[in-house]
Amino acid sequence: MFDVNKIREDFPILKRKVHGHNLVYFDSGATSQKPEAVIEAINKYYRETNANIHRGVYEMSVESTRLVDETRTNVAEFIGARSEEIIFTRNATESINLVAYSWGEENVHEGDAVVITKLEHHSNMIPWQELCRKKGAQLRVVDVNEKGQLEKTKKIETVEENGLKVVIGGWSNLLDKKVKLVAFTGQSNVLGTETPVEEIVKMVKRKLPAVLILVDGAQMVPHMKVDVSKLGIDFLVFSGHKMLGPTGVGVLWGKKEILSGMKPFLFGGDMIGEVKLTGATWAELPAKFEAGTPDIAGIVGLGAAVKYLKSVGMENIHSHEKEILKYALEKMRGLEKEGLVILYGPEAETRGGAIPFNVVGVHAHDTAQILDSFGIAVRSGQHCAAPLVTSFGVTAMVRATFYLYNTKEEIDYMIDKIREVPKVFA
Repeated sequence: MFDVNKIREDFPILKRKVHGHNLVYFDSGATSQKPEAVIEAINKYYRETNANIHRGVYEMSVESTRLVDETRTNVAEFIGARSEEIIFTRNATESINLVAYSWGEENVHEGDAVVITKLEHHSNMIPWQELCRKKGAQLRVVDVNEKGQLEKTKKIETVEENGLKVVIGGWSNLLDKKVKLVAFTGQSNVLGTETPVEEIVKMVKRKLPAVLILVDGAQMVPHMKVDVSKLGIDFLVFSGHKMLGPTGVGVLWGKKEILSGMKPFLFGGDMIGEVKLTGATWAELPAKFEAGTPDIAGIVGLGAAVKYLKSVGMENIHSHEKEILKYALEKMRGLEKEGLVILYGPEAETRGGAIPFNVVGVHAHDTAQILDSFGIAVRSGQHCAAPLVTSFGVTAMVRATFYLYNTKEEIDYMIDKIREVPKVFA
């Protein structure tokens, strides 16, 4: 049985006070808090095992290598993949850039097109902008409706600036034989919009069987069960720090047959097969894409995070978050009816644990700062998704995001303190 109070005991930071108040952490969309198991795994590694991997035959080096290999296996099982398909990176951003350089440079040419959506984090937008600009390709953007859901049909708009042509429309009029890649988020980091991944994949592959599909899973993998063997996608990226792990470690999953045909992203130690003064050959997967010494302790911490999530159960986590979200959304709708706040995004049925809002007449940064004075941590700004946020006619939003350790009592507390915000400016 899922017991949120018992889970909260595993997170030391939740005992902290901020400005004299108990911490209420509603910014897991930016980074999650870490359970004791993850902190201890990293601490234990540095205290007992610290040594470089793949470099020595002595015991500690062998132990370090084993820990990294175990994490790779556990991460693969966590998403239904093969271990050799798991590439460790610094974060989801680096994973996307790896695909843009190693696959995109070789496969996207002048006259081709890449499709993304307006829901994207800058990390799944700018690499494709720059690739298309460099190659003379077209960037196509699936627009969103007033609820932040992807448009199926919409009249085409075209913008051309600084050598980049951007075509905006709906799914139905953006997919043709010019498209080489479709890249979209599994869940919006701003609105919480859950994209129908399987439905989109079937639609795209039915029309364009050869096109490759990349899913940004940074906001999806930490919150729900994901099985790449069933999704029909070609690449999945996610970050350790959003799923209870440490910062500095991320994952790129790709189909083996695709990764095998891609050139390395970085060159140096450990990614080589043979080196001569005149050149080199590359190692097999996954080493080919993991040049140099990785964040070994971070990988160990990610392994502990995956074990923790599996012990709680992804279905349990997703169910709890949906319950919290529905409760919070109902409370926020009450404030909206009172004219206190403006809410953005879809209904709870198609939304993950994120609620963006603004207090009427108050800038998002001011709202966040006032809530912070009560110990409530929320994010404010454009959330690395400027085109999406500004499309709602605002320059910034406040965002509360939830995870497995949040409670209804914390929601009630935030609702109470949101009422205090306008009084500061009265």
